Amino acid sequence: MTSMSGSSRSSQAGITLIGLLFWAVLLSSVALVLMKVFPAINEYRTIQTMVDKVAQTGGSTVPEIRASFERMRMVEYGVESITGRDLDITKEDDKIVIRFAYDKEVPLIEPVYLLIKFEGHSH
Repeated sequence: MTSMSGSSRSSQAGITLIGLLFWAVLLSSVALVLMKVFPAINEYRTIQTMVDKVAQTGGSTVPEIRASFERMRMVEYGVESITGRDLDITKEDDKIVIRFAYDKEVPLIEPVYLLIKFEGHSH
């Protein structure tokens, strides 16, 4: 028979309960932020697509372009951050360029908010 003496014990490696809780809280926090931010990023991508489409086929005057954007905004679900009045419409080298910028506040856990500043232009 082999006796267990203090010098022959092997040390065990593993994760502790505190370590497990730390990682669970960290991963849950990251998942919460991602779930709250995803709709804002999705809205930005939709706006970018709309601006590109309007710049190509929306018209030749500023009112026509704004009206075209508003028609698209009525069809697209979830675009609430900007309207046609918020677009900066210019003409550069016989090409219509539409710029936009807006801020989006994403509530995380009251009273903590995440402020995201979006800006873009037509391609």
